Order: sequence, then structure tokens, then C-alpha cells
Amino acid sequence: MATSRIAVVPTKVTQMKVAVVPKAGADFQIIERPIPEPGAGQVRIKVQACGVCHSDVLTKEGAWPGIQYPRVPGHEVAGVIDEVGAGVSTWQKGQRVGVGWHGGQDGTCRECRRGDFRNCRNLKICGISYDGGYQQYMVAPVEALAAIPESLSDAEAAPLLCAGITTYNALRHSGALPGDLVAVVGVGGLGHLGIQFAAKFGYQVAAIGRGSENTTLAKKLGASVYIDSTATNAAQALQKLGGAQVILATAPSSKVMSELIDGLAPNGKLMVVGATFDPIEVTPIQLISGSRSIQGWASGTPADSEDTLRFAELTGVRPMIETFPLERADEAYARMLSGKAEFRVVLTM
Repeated sequence: MATSRIAVVPTKVTQMKVAVVPKAGADFQIIERPIPEPGAGQVRIKVQACGVCHSDVLTKEGAWPGIQYPRVPGHEVAGVIDEVGAGVSTWQKGQRVGVGWHGGQDGTCRECRRGDFRNCRNLKICGISYDGGYQQYMVAPVEALAAIPESLSDAEAAPLLCAGITTYNALRHSGALPGDLVAVVGVGGLGHLGIQFAAKFGYQVAAIGRGSENTTLAKKLGASVYIDSTATNAAQALQKLGGAQVILATAPSSKVMSELIDGLAPNGKLMVVGATFDPIEVTPIQLISGSRSIQGWASGTPADSEDTLRFAELTGVRPMIETFPLERADEAYARMLSGKAEFRVVLTM
């Protein structure tokens, strides 16, 4: 006897899970929202992974001027383009992309007109100016997108879009040459990547940390010397090695940065990437003597992100990560804040 077949049409998914901060200082709420539609010049990203960065405190606690709530944090986003908006032709559905701290620029300010998009005066920040990656789908402007190489997993790529680009970009613009002594302060979320990049750049790398327990890891990451700042004067130890051409300060401690300035070689530079609100103490004589300098460095543009990702792919630099599902965003955020994570916390969808 003949039987009839009924075609089953898959139900279109219209809702997504979101970890949202309803107001400054509030706990994360896991809610459902309609999946957003991209506007002109935008794409929709199906988020696969999103790093939990210490800078997400700015969103969570309302520390960024003018931030509006509710807001979804997350500026270490790795995923796949799920839909493109009107006028988008250079990016296609199915393409792997990431979004970092640099979430777009106005294109009209003095800095943008000179190509210095990193210092746009009206910079958009993913997870602050608009909703970021603590959700299953997000919308981003095309000027925020970076292509992700196929050989990098989403969970590996996500931290490279902030911690990775910050250390990579600061080092390659520091003026240090292969063979120079470069010190990396901190063996943590930023520092463990900074040590790897510095070693792959061909520098003599001195890692500086608190306690002897980091010695083995620092050398495994590529440091030729480990300096325990609790057991020795780190600045003097650097001078015994000839002085550091660059000190990459990843640990957010102004006190530590101040203590290390005397460890710089003539024409040496303290590159500051560890964010803190306390002042760095330095005397004019310390800078004048030896023509030393201090420079801050923010992350970079999506083009810089692509350089970082390609370099990591080529050299084997990888972040050490701990993963949590999106539903445990509160736990993941607390783990990041604890300082005990090894070393980057990543949400997976």
C-alpha cells in the first residue's frame, strides 16, 4: 500500500541567548532576545567564542563615560558571518571573522583623515559603544572585521584579538631590533603572549614576575631569563644584562613600572599596555639620563588584528585558555577577575 510523505520544514530560529548587564554594577542576566538584523554596512556574526577581558570591567561596572544600558560586553569575538547588510560586498556569508576592541571609526576626524584609525576621536568600542560578543549572534560594522585564518580555532583566535594584538603591536612598534634585550613584565593574560611574541621576534627575552613558580613556564614560553622581583631588584638585574632596550609592562601596577625605569638601556623605552589609574612616578633625570622614554600603546585596528593572527599562525604563538559556556558568564567573569586563570578566559557558544 502506498504511503504519503509529509515534508518537514525546519523551524527558523528567531531567538538567541544573551549574557547582558542590565545596569552598571549589576550581575549578568542570561536572557533570550530576537536575533538582530544587520543594517547597511553591517554584518551579523554567529558568535563561536568570545574572550573575557579585564577591560570588560568598564562595561560591567559602568566605568566608561556615556555607556548606555542594558549592554552586552565582549570585544574578543570570533565567529562566522551569518548575514550581510545592504551595501556589503567585500565580506560574504560563511566567512570566519573576528572583532576586537577597535569596533569602528568615524572616518572624518583629524586622525582618521591621516589614516591613524587607532586614535580616532570618536572610536567605537565593541561591547561598549554597541553590544559585543557575550551572545550567540551580534551585529558589527564592516570596518571592525578581521579575517581569521582557518588553522586557528575560534577559542584560540578570540584572545589574540585583544591581548594578542596589544602585545604584538606594541612590540613591533617599540623600536627594538632582533637580538636586543626586551623585558616582559608579568606572566599573565597579556604577559604570556608578550613573551611568546618577543621570542619569535628574535629578542633576548627577560620575563619579570613575582615568585619563583613562574620560572619554568616563562622559559617554556620563550624567555631566556626569568627575574623574580620578590627576590631581587629587577632593574638592577636588567642592568647586569646590559639594560633593556624595551620593557613591555603588561602587569597593571604603576608601582612596578616606576621601579623598572632604571632598568632601561640608553635610548630604552618603557612600553605601557597594562591599564591602571595610578600615576607612574619618574624623575626628569631618569629620562634625560640615557634619553629614555615612556610610551603607552592601545591595541590596534582590524588590519593589525589580521597581522597578529597571521603571525601567530606562522610561528605557533597560542594563548593558554580556560573555557566556559555562555550560560556561565558570571562564573567566567569572576574567574578572570580572580587573577587565577591560566591565562585567558573564553566563553564558547
